[in-house]
Amino acid sequence: MTRIPSFDRPFVAPGMTVGLLGGSFDPPHDGHVQISRAAMKRFGLDQMWWLVSPGNPLKEHAPASLARRMSAAGEIMQHPRVQISDIEGRLGTRYTAQTLRHLRKLYPNVRFVWLMGADNLAHFHRWKDWQQILETVPVGILARPGERISARLSPAARIYAPYRLSGGQSQALAQAKAPAWCFINVPMNKASSSEIRAAGDWTTKPEA
Repeated sequence: MTRIPSFDRPFVAPGMTVGLLGGSFDPPHDGHVQISRAAMKRFGLDQMWWLVSPGNPLKEHAPASLARRMSAAGEIMQHPRVQISDIEGRLGTRYTAQTLRHLRKLYPNVRFVWLMGADNLAHFHRWKDWQQILETVPVGILARPGERISARLSPAARIYAPYRLSGGQSQALAQAKAPAWCFINVPMNKASSSEIRAAGDWTTKPEA
């Protein structure tokens, strides 16, 4: 049996729908803000959580400190229905599937929707227990620059094609029974965490 940890965690009322946007946010940028606002509107979410991870297992470089990334996220994403959370670090989870298992136990009466950019869908089949993710929560995909075609042709998209909702059905995603996923286009924003780091606009600044 999974032990439910005791610590301060995001508040959400039973029956609400919560979109989860995970990532290292190293650093957070306007692209994250844009897809968050689009996701809340298009998928009809009551809340959205940015899950700032301790580290991404698929990335080689170590991110900036969690405290610094949390602070930066709170500065750039200021919205009454968006919460910035380090719950993955508190839970001690390393992979998305693990995090989702814990959250569903912590919030049994909340409907979660996993959110990600189309660039992640392109290699989603490399994620640990990726099929378990699709089988347990609805997934919202938000198009990002240059990744629309590769995302739609990805192994995950092809295998789960029968469970895809059209863009016109996006409002139904949060209430849909998994597996269910929806791909929507959002206004393009070319902001990239890796490009910001490469330009020295993040790494050269002192730690918070």
